[in-house]
Amino acid sequence: MDDIWQLLECVHAPVYFAPETGPVYSAVGSGLKGFWMGYFASRAAALGAVAPEVVTAAFYNFAPARVARAIPDAWDRCPPEQVLAARLDVADQALRRLLGELVDGPEVVEAAELGRRAVQALPVAGRVLFAAHAALPVPEQPHLALWWAATALREFRGDGHVVALLAAGVDGCEANVISVALGLAPAEQRLNRGWSEDEWQDAEGRLRERGVLAEDGTLTDAGCLERDAIEVTTDRLARPLLGDVRLAECLRPLARRIVEAGGVPFPNAMGLPPLRPE
Repeated sequence: MDDIWQLLECVHAPVYFAPETGPVYSAVGSGLKGFWMGYFASRAAALGAVAPEVVTAAFYNFAPARVARAIPDAWDRCPPEQVLAARLDVADQALRRLLGELVDGPEVVEAAELGRRAVQALPVAGRVLFAAHAALPVPEQPHLALWWAATALREFRGDGHVVALLAAGVDGCEANVISVALGLAPAEQRLNRGWSEDEWQDAEGRLRERGVLAEDGTLTDAGCLERDAIEVTTDRLARPLLGDVRLAECLRPLARRIVEAGGVPFPNAMGLPPLRPE
């Protein structure tokens, strides 16, 4: 059975891959320039017009230089509240296209309500991205209310994952190297996250020195154990969310339809594994 975080991610993530992103973001304000400005601005806008250092801290695994090429210039081109409206427009168009007739189905309505309750019941302490997205207004349309909930809940887990990485002494670049070594992220992950060749090689060197990465680029047995421990900590921190069986049941057919329609590629930069066969 797929973990609920995988199902939530499949509902949330099409806003990063949908062809609708380009036209929508280029038309908002004076136009967000290119994919990465749209990405950083749309995901960070819930925090307000923050500095690039804040985005780097919250997102964790992106190179600071990659963030600084988009933020704060994005806020000069379009204020956060307009960016948020544009992101919701992308979600609307993408989910209608990907879900088809399911977009108005009972699973969406029930999942939206269950998701809303889950968001409102979870603590915000130490969860900066979750708190920011949870504080946004809940959209009226069920499929958008579901997307709002999925977004907040995936950031809840993501905030906890950052804590787990920090506690394990794994920095942002090293986390990407590990994802590539596991085959969860594509080979071009270094470019996706904006790290230079020197930064990437230095991260590989540190992981080898700690006995995490083998010379052939795979994880050692000790590295696999360390990575498993990080995931256990992440799941422990997300425990209030993981036990919602009914929410998972409602999400499962929606997530599968989104994946089958090409809404989420595998492998992907998020390190999201494929859904298990039914």
